[in-house]
Amino acid sequence: MKKTVYCAFAALLAIILATASMSAKGGGKASMKCEQTTHNFGTIKENGGPVTCEFPFVNEGEANLIIFDATAECGCTRPSYPKQPIAPGKSGVIKVTYNPVGRPGAFDKMVTVKTNGKPGKVRLKVKGTVMPK
Repeated sequence: MKKTVYCAFAALLAIILATASMSAKGGGKASMKCEQTTHNFGTIKENGGPVTCEFPFVNEGEANLIIFDATAECGCTRPSYPKQPIAPGKSGVIKVTYNPVGRPGAFDKMVTVKTNGKPGKVRLKVKGTVMPK
């Protein structure tokens, strides 16, 4: 009986150490790398309609990158993102649309992207100035 408990404990300890070693080396983790994290629309017209920019990224990790969610600070900014996993070495695009109607003046909006990778959260920023009608 003691031998069985000892063997089970030794096996469990080996699994924990192997998992910790993989985590320390970054093994099996996805990694989202954006080419840029800020986009300046410059000066846009309030009655010119929504404007959109793209944030290209690459999965530089060793596992599939999954984007769980992308949220904006307010309803004037809308992100869209790939719903399918991004394989290691492959790329994708996050699109961010800003609606200037009723929002004259300077703006600076943040989009938070949540992933299974490292880092777990990526922040993207859009900014510019809206010229009144």
